[in-house]
Amino acid sequence: MLDFTKKDWWKQAVVYQIYPKSFQDSNGDGIGDLPGILSRLDYLQTLGVDALWLSPVFASPQADNGYDISDYRAIDPLFGDMEDMRTLIREARRRGIVILLDLVLNHTSDQHRWFLQARQSRDNPYHDYYIWRDGEPGTPPNGMTATFGGPAWTWVPEIGQYYFHQFAPQQPDLNWANPKVRQELYEMIRAWIDEGVGGFRLDVIDQIGKDPDLEVTGNGPRLHEFLRELAASTWAGRNLVTVGEAWGADIPRARLYSAPDGSEMSMVFQFEQMVLDQGKTKWEPRPFALPALKKSIERWQQGLHGQGWNSLFWNNHDLPRIVSRWGDDGAARADSAKAWAVALHGLQGTPYIYQGEELGMTNAPYPLADYRDIESRNAYEEMRAAGKTDAEAMQALHRMARDNARTPMQWTAGENAGFTTGTPWMRVNPNHTAINAEAELADPDSVFATYRALIALRKSHPVVVEGDFTLLCPDDKQVFAYLRRGAGQLLLVAVNLSGETAEFALPVAFAGTRPLLATQGAPRPGVLRPWEGLIYCRDL
Repeated sequence: MLDFTKKDWWKQAVVYQIYPKSFQDSNGDGIGDLPGILSRLDYLQTLGVDALWLSPVFASPQADNGYDISDYRAIDPLFGDMEDMRTLIREARRRGIVILLDLVLNHTSDQHRWFLQARQSRDNPYHDYYIWRDGEPGTPPNGMTATFGGPAWTWVPEIGQYYFHQFAPQQPDLNWANPKVRQELYEMIRAWIDEGVGGFRLDVIDQIGKDPDLEVTGNGPRLHEFLRELAASTWAGRNLVTVGEAWGADIPRARLYSAPDGSEMSMVFQFEQMVLDQGKTKWEPRPFALPALKKSIERWQQGLHGQGWNSLFWNNHDLPRIVSRWGDDGAARADSAKAWAVALHGLQGTPYIYQGEELGMTNAPYPLADYRDIESRNAYEEMRAAGKTDAEAMQALHRMARDNARTPMQWTAGENAGFTTGTPWMRVNPNHTAINAEAELADPDSVFATYRALIALRKSHPVVVEGDFTLLCPDDKQVFAYLRRGAGQLLLVAVNLSGETAEFALPVAFAGTRPLLATQGAPRPGVLRPWEGLIYCRDL
């Protein structure tokens, strides 16, 4: 059990992300909830994780599955109430697990009381809580487009102005240049700290410094000023973990976000590795190349060593399942799921496990009618309007849609995968009869068992937390291998990330050494079997 009073405890921690709507339903309404999460804490303790990041559970009209918050201080009735949250915080702590809340500080719901006031008149005290520009109906202030499609400006005829939104029209952007907005947000964050949460994940935080007049959204001119003020006014000196989602981060910016002095945040969520197979948009595929992935990881491992801290992840609520994306979700599903896990968990940084990843859950190629995500539905219409056939548009969704990650958690082979006794809000993946937690827990050689071993290894071998990074065989198209040196130890991670046998000579330093972890039994000299992962360690 980690000591949460220890400085930088989160460097040794492993975080588990929960998408509450799809994790566990407790009352039969088909929607996951806080009591459902509470009922699965023993499972999460068995896995060995130290923190639970909950995607938003605040009051929301659910236009974007909770990322449109109408009240930061209230729990949405879909998920329970404040007493349920307090119970979850308390019971998780009792098991050595802290709760991380997902804060959306860039925008609110258009049903938030601030925005309902803001749109009443230009003289309303809340009007300047959001970003407004004059204009004429049908002629937005500029040509900026929203991430979810369409213009980034919506006309409000009652006051003759446009408001700015980087995402859906139901998600108006907050005006961080207004100090009153900032103070309201800081007060809310301090209230949640007083409730006992262990930290926060900060949604699209690199966009709060935007300047729409210059058509700048990410990395705006006042971004780091705002972040330093945010930290100083809320979590500074509290020993909490804070992670900032920053799609536009590069290494110099990441060093600012996650500087060891704690002036901004604990760590950064950057996505350089996760867009390597994308063209101009994520719906336009580009061939995946392992050497490019390895070189990107090398750059970040070396660039942040001693100067910042990274989040490690292959999956989250916005990304498709890694086993379907870069692995093999067919006959070699379990082996490839283990291989990708080993490749990640030997790196420096804080690993994040997304619900079901520890089971090897896969993408779900549903028909359009079964998609719930606003981004996917809009993207389908835009692809069709651009001349794509239905088959081409659906192929893009099946590959990259966010709903691939949002299908209900697969607990059992039974009805609705044990997720709910009612009708699930989103269709359960039919493969739950073969892929489920009950079966994984009963199998000592399961994907779950590998994740559990990797988590334990991080806690027992300080080199995983502290060591530097040396990439081996950088141009090899099958093998990802690297050394970690530090804390008086030398660690080797070697993984075959392909479906064919690969040549790999064990470095002389590990001759005669038995592996700490081997995903396919005793290693074979000179080769790595398809999707085989190995970890060795020795004292220096």
